[in-house]
Amino acid sequence: MQYPSAWMQGASRGEAIACQLRLQIINEQIKPGEIISENRVAADFGTSRSPVRDALKTLSGEGLIRLERMGAVVLGLNLEDVKELYDVRYLIESFAQQRLAQQDNTMLVTQLERIIDKMKLAVKHGDYIDFAYQDFSFHEAIVMHAQHKRMIHLWNSIRQIVMTVILMTTEKGFQTGEERMNWVADKHYMILEGLRSHDPEVIHKVVSSYFADSAQTLIRSLP
Repeated sequence: MQYPSAWMQGASRGEAIACQLRLQIINEQIKPGEIISENRVAADFGTSRSPVRDALKTLSGEGLIRLERMGAVVLGLNLEDVKELYDVRYLIESFAQQRLAQQDNTMLVTQLERIIDKMKLAVKHGDYIDFAYQDFSFHEAIVMHAQHKRMIHLWNSIRQIVMTVILMTTEKGFQTGEERMNWVADKHYMILEGLRSHDPEVIHKVVSSYFADSAQTLIRSLP
């Protein structure tokens, strides 16, 4: 699997390298314990060592590698890491939706409905890459619409890992057939109903149910 080039438009060379390495680490093409050499990566990508250093610093900040003198030691993303990632996602998105309950979110709900339509269209065309992108965009739209600077900062610290994991799980999900993926798309309507309710208790139940199921699906899909 290659990281979609369309997802990296406007990215620096270092960011583009980080995206490819992140995917290879999470899907275990590069396994935990392996050493990533700056020189080898620079040669593979046909670039100088400077953007490679930038990429490795990014991955180190995400906890996927540990920087040492001999190179970068791959830590990977184990089951406990996955659970913690979903814990953080749950906290962010639950907070965002509770905050949105106090606001007029009509425009956001309309935007989210259109995204679900695009997800279902992607299923029809067998396009797992666009489905994954729309799925990610759905959740990011909720976080951004809540307009909480510190929460957005926290979201930005995990967004690349989240996007990569969604891409991987979506590719595997598409192998199960259209019915399953249409169900995944339709599951997002429960979030819309929560937002429409403007009821914090309803939103809490909806988000808890959504993430409990999504976390289990994710865990089954990882290598």
